[in-house]
Amino acid sequence: MQTTTVVAKTMDFDYEQVEKLLQEFVGKKGVVVPVLQKIQHEFGYLPRPALEYMAARLRIPVSRVYGVATFYAQFHLQPRGKNIIRVCRGTACHVRGVTKVAEKTKELLGVGVGETTADLKFTYEEVACIGACGLAPVMMVNEQTFGKLAPEKVQAILKKF
Repeated sequence: MQTTTVVAKTMDFDYEQVEKLLQEFVGKKGVVVPVLQKIQHEFGYLPRPALEYMAARLRIPVSRVYGVATFYAQFHLQPRGKNIIRVCRGTACHVRGVTKVAEKTKELLGVGVGETTADLKFTYEEVACIGACGLAPVMMVNEQTFGKLAPEKVQAILKKF
């Protein structure tokens, strides 16, 4: 006898997208991370309805899905900005004044560490090291590196994006 899983759906979420992503994984074990990666790639983050639907369809506890999603830094439970700003907080950058650059960036964006602007244009992060110590202080916007920064340069950089 075949059983049917009933999944409660909210009307404002496109479950068909998630269903398409899940097709190759239904009935398989050890698929939580690859499914989360596909969902995040599709939506830019992990929407709660998608995670709940995933759990039901794969017949795994939603707590396990959230456990994995919150364990790995690669996964994000909140929408992220189109542009990811990473400010280096390493020693070389610290010594050369990145604290003032970071404060100016947060002030201009109106966000704190790990937050996204209301228009979803920017997400602000601070990282341990970017690996461009010779250019300190440094920040990256997406894959573009900006070095030898000063607070007065930040606004012009942000306007490029």
